[in-house]
Amino acid sequence: MIGKEGEKSSRKPGGKTRTSANQNYNPELIIKSFNTWAFKREQPGNAERLPAVVAAAIEAGKPVPFVLYWGKGPRQHLDAPDVACLDYLGQLAARVHQAYAPGAAIRLIFTDTHAALNGHASAAADAYFGAVDAAARERGFASARLSDVVALAHEAVAAAPEEAPTGAVLESLIACAAKWYRGEGSTEQGALDYHRMNMIEKRAVAAAFPDAVFVTFNGSEFRDLFPATMPVFYMYSLRRGVGVKPWFITTEAALQPAA
Repeated sequence: MIGKEGEKSSRKPGGKTRTSANQNYNPELIIKSFNTWAFKREQPGNAERLPAVVAAAIEAGKPVPFVLYWGKGPRQHLDAPDVACLDYLGQLAARVHQAYAPGAAIRLIFTDTHAALNGHASAAADAYFGAVDAAARERGFASARLSDVVALAHEAVAAAPEEAPTGAVLESLIACAAKWYRGEGSTEQGALDYHRMNMIEKRAVAAAFPDAVFVTFNGSEFRDLFPATMPVFYMYSLRRGVGVKPWFITTEAALQPAA
């Protein structure tokens, strides 16, 4: 049956008609709207999962869901790099909206667990995450705390097996810890603790957001830290050519043109 304006529809029991115009959208065209070098720093991981994620959103008539970690660096306040990153995410959402009317639903997951591990005071983390959250909500984004995601997914993470980091991943994590770890113990122990936390957290995120695209400002060398079952979108952070996470960027660096 064809409804008004050429929309397909089907008749339910009782004579009611259900419109299914959303099914006219092509998942591949929606994927192409954001899976472009204007945003991605390399090809997505689990790219074969992208069509299913987008198709599920179309079927439900809902925005395509994207989730990403947002961390804590030296700053306690919102600054230019944060705003530039949020606006960049907004540009991605706008591209999706051009191809698909319901658009994109972007959710920041504030990594309060990582902030605590790195030695940041809870008050400082709360102040920073609160400021970013307010700016994100002005742009229509949602948020969550990683500690809450893990707590709600306790069944999914309870049986998480121990996974030792590979040599390359461990070396990268130790290098990062040397820059940012201010917790107790050595940087090597901080890196190992961070890896152990991520093995639990990636399962919690996959359980909480099974039909979402996982966005990261890291490269695929850190693939083991991300949800195994979700498509992973490796994205620039502020604009094309910039891959440093905004919470680690100074205002001056954020204003520099990309190399």
